[in-house]
Amino acid sequence: MGMGTRARGTLKGAVASTVLGAGLAIFAAAPTWAQDLMGQPTPGGIGLQPAAAPLKHDAIWFHDIILMPVITAITLLVLGLLAWIVFRYNRRTNPTAARWSHNTLIEVIWTVLPVVILVFISLFSFRLLFAYHDMPTPDLTVKVTANQWNWGYEYPDQNVSEYISNMLPEDQLAERGLPHSVYRLAATEPMVVPVGKTVQLVITASDVIHAFALPAFGLKIDAVPGRINTTWFKAERTGVFYGQCSELCGVDHAFMPIEIHVVTQAGFEQWIASKGGSMTPKVAEAPAAAPAVEAAPAAEASTPEAAAAAPTDQPVPAAAPAAAAAH
Repeated sequence: MGMGTRARGTLKGAVASTVLGAGLAIFAAAPTWAQDLMGQPTPGGIGLQPAAAPLKHDAIWFHDIILMPVITAITLLVLGLLAWIVFRYNRRTNPTAARWSHNTLIEVIWTVLPVVILVFISLFSFRLLFAYHDMPTPDLTVKVTANQWNWGYEYPDQNVSEYISNMLPEDQLAERGLPHSVYRLAATEPMVVPVGKTVQLVITASDVIHAFALPAFGLKIDAVPGRINTTWFKAERTGVFYGQCSELCGVDHAFMPIEIHVVTQAGFEQWIASKGGSMTPKVAEAPAAAPAVEAAPAAEASTPEAAAAAPTDQPVPAAAPAAAAAH
């Protein structure tokens, strides 16, 4: 038996209400997407984290202006071709299939066009890559050592020895006044840097390959045992910024948070002092000067008269008598 008219009407009303409710929910969530959190993930976010450093500004521009239009155009082109083939060459509209299997012009186009697209993307990609490697003169150097499963930070120019940064336990979030959204992102000992200064990171690992990634600064670089990698950032604003290890490094890979506090210069100096360091750079001691060697008197006789007046108690070379006998 078919469904009654009243039942069908009820079902249609339920479907319409569900669709309308879903639409309203999406509309209500739209403002949340626009309110991205600075320095940490945004629940329901669909874009990249907001930039807090020049490199991230360049990366966002490359993504939004270059990559997204190219990806969108290719997706729409392929979707359009698929739709055209489905509706134009199905059995109903095209009962007699063509017998040819090759088209030289089409094959040349779909070979050359991707090459042109990749070359176009590479022009901007190389420009961004150069910006990452073109580090300005650093104002501060931080040595970063990745371990299973924590981070070690050291400030060699400020005499701050390495300290270990672990994940902050969940029960300590409330004690520090932190929201639960930063669980697995907050660290016991953050890295502290001054705002507006070029910070050079010297990165390595003690055991396996890790990766130092902090989205707000546009950073992601491998930490490899026995190798030194360097990168840099220049924070544009004060605040707290979170990242994580982004290379699968073992069972506790998800428990390696990165927390960076960007503070004023005065705040940074106070923090250095609290760590027992000093803002006065270390000066390498100059090697001791070698004792002067007295010149031989014979070297001072630059004229025949001086040579004749020079003392004659200098040893005579053994070959001198033989040379005299030969004459």
